[in-house]
Amino acid sequence: MEEKKLRRSRKHRMIAGVIGGTAEYLGLDPTLLRVVYAVGSILSVAFPGILVYIVLWIVIPEESPEAVPEA
Repeated sequence: MEEKKLRRSRKHRMIAGVIGGTAEYLGLDPTLLRVVYAVGSILSVAFPGILVYIVLWIVIPEESPEAVPEA
């Protein structure tokens, strides 16, 4: 069995694929996780959520092009 690694998603990308990749890693719906992240960011006065997203964008590597199935 292949080990699952956290990667930024190419398939479920809205901006950089951070939330989409996290949702794939956790086995959750990307839209649901985006809503939860947005609400959490707003309730924390938005700035920390934006800052965390940018840091994750830099830290989490992007998924390889070979990993994305062709449509």
